[in-house]
Amino acid sequence: IYPDAEELIHRRLLLERIARRVAEIRIEPESHRLRRGLLKAELLPYQLDGIAFAAGAGRAVLADEMGLGKTIQAIGVAELLAREAGISKVLVVCPASVKSQWRSEIRRFCDRDCQLISGSIASRGSQYANDCFFTVCNYEQVLRDILSIECVKWDLIILDEGQRIKNWEAKTSRVIKGLRSTFALVLSGTPLENRLDELYSVVQFIDDRRLGPAFRFYNRHRIVDEKGKVLGYKNLGDLRENLRPVLLRRTRESVRQQLPPRTNEIVRITPTQEQLGIHDSHMWIVNRITRKKFLTEMDLLRLQKHLLMCRMSANSTFLVDKQAPGYSSKLEELDNLFDRLFSEENRKVLLFSEWTTMLDLIEPLLKKRHLRFVRLDGSVPQKLRQGLVHEFKNNPECRLFLTTNAGSTGLNLQAANTVINVDLPWNPAVLEQRIARAYRMGQEQPVQVFVLVTEETIEEKLLSTLSAKHDLALAALDAESDVDEVDLAGGIEELRRRLEVLLGARPVAPSDESLRRESELEVRVAAEHRARREKLALSGGHLLSAAFQFLGELLPAPSNSSGSKSAANSLAATLKQSFSDLVEHDEHGRPRLSFVLPDATALDGLTNVLARLIARTESA
Repeated sequence: IYPDAEELIHRRLLLERIARRVAEIRIEPESHRLRRGLLKAELLPYQLDGIAFAAGAGRAVLADEMGLGKTIQAIGVAELLAREAGISKVLVVCPASVKSQWRSEIRRFCDRDCQLISGSIASRGSQYANDCFFTVCNYEQVLRDILSIECVKWDLIILDEGQRIKNWEAKTSRVIKGLRSTFALVLSGTPLENRLDELYSVVQFIDDRRLGPAFRFYNRHRIVDEKGKVLGYKNLGDLRENLRPVLLRRTRESVRQQLPPRTNEIVRITPTQEQLGIHDSHMWIVNRITRKKFLTEMDLLRLQKHLLMCRMSANSTFLVDKQAPGYSSKLEELDNLFDRLFSEENRKVLLFSEWTTMLDLIEPLLKKRHLRFVRLDGSVPQKLRQGLVHEFKNNPECRLFLTTNAGSTGLNLQAANTVINVDLPWNPAVLEQRIARAYRMGQEQPVQVFVLVTEETIEEKLLSTLSAKHDLALAALDAESDVDEVDLAGGIEELRRRLEVLLGARPVAPSDESLRRESELEVRVAAEHRARREKLALSGGHLLSAAFQFLGELLPAPSNSSGSKSAANSLAATLKQSFSDLVEHDEHGRPRLSFVLPDATALDGLTNVLARLIARTESA
């Protein structure tokens, strides 16, 4: 027998033996001895069932809703396969932010050793060739360390937050799909975030033949118009049946009796006139662009910008224009909400916003109440993040955890019993990821979720659109769903066209040359205007610097007495501090000094003085 044929036969016999073994477990997981005998923690019945399913499938997707304990199930799969199949090398690929959490969970639930990949590229190469059972690395490292990874014969590869490979054209996705192992497990609460082709990409890592060729899959499950535009999806019942042997999804609803109750409250807020004015001006531009027959690449960039401005203005005008006074009815409502929440001693709040500037505006509301809080955003180094989580979990005085979407994946924050979404993300999966940081297995308190929505703005439309996309995800993946077809046109089509810009869909390329020239002219004029303003600002800075240097030369030298020097230095330090409040830094790190004139009359007076000065200089 040829070696490769012998290996194939051995693998099939092994999988058949494991399948028979796990079939016994799945008959009655409630009473099976492995609930208490597999790991160092007692497993819930559905968790043991999930472990048995994944081990029996060999290569599987565990798509449980967030918060149901996918990490402990993945560790359980590795432990069960070690006992039944003798595996000894497991590679865990996860987001960088949760690597240390994986190590602590492995130590908590089993007695296997673990190697955490870290350091420079040069130092990481030898770390993969270790004797540990678990090796944990992040997605970015796989791309750079692929040669070292391929030198190791992995028995089981686990992809945490597996939606990272949803884009099958991305380089990281292609590299990861090239990894080889006998067993594989993808963990993702949202393998279908927006489109079925993303689900197709995730399943390909598990079994590249399961869904057939891409063209046949799309033809089978997409509903398109005469131009090929995706209007919805069909034959979802057939898709679920096809995925049943390799994909398992349980919802909170199906294990509700094991989870504390969760309540959701939409807080609708009336915007200020200033917010509406800014929002509507940008939305007018969005409407004007979307009415064009063809959209250029520059049109897409402009849509992105103005849709972003619409969303920001729904939070605060300060996010759009930091030089003008800020107006925000959302901050006022949030202030009132804090009064209600923190009147209760046991309230611990997890608060999300898309923008760090919004968190900056929220912090004073907490400081005036003398509330202790921690903040995690993209600027916080990875090594400090677990310390913030520990502070929030273990310090009763720490009442609030402020974070951006940097904290929406991978962090376990069951200490929180309240989640506030200050704004809505574009993607329903992100919203659920936020909530699942608190509403997950291990949560022993009821969880209250607040979503703040500014009326008469894009946020209202986003709310309904998020619901529609979430229904699609449930219909495709929930084995108990009886939905066979989803219509995406309907009432959300107008907003959908706008959202396609950010979700990756491309409108038809322009065939009208005049439209292209018009857009290019707009870009060129805008670039020239920016360059002129930059040149004038830089020249003004040089002029101001030279003027003060000139005045410094004219002024008499300071006294040599120590008292005079000390007074001069103290005054200079005070002036420097005063000026520093007016200084910002541009994208090149250069200081930019800004002054706000009281009114237009002051500008007229300034220009008149400059004109007289220039005229006198020329006459002289």
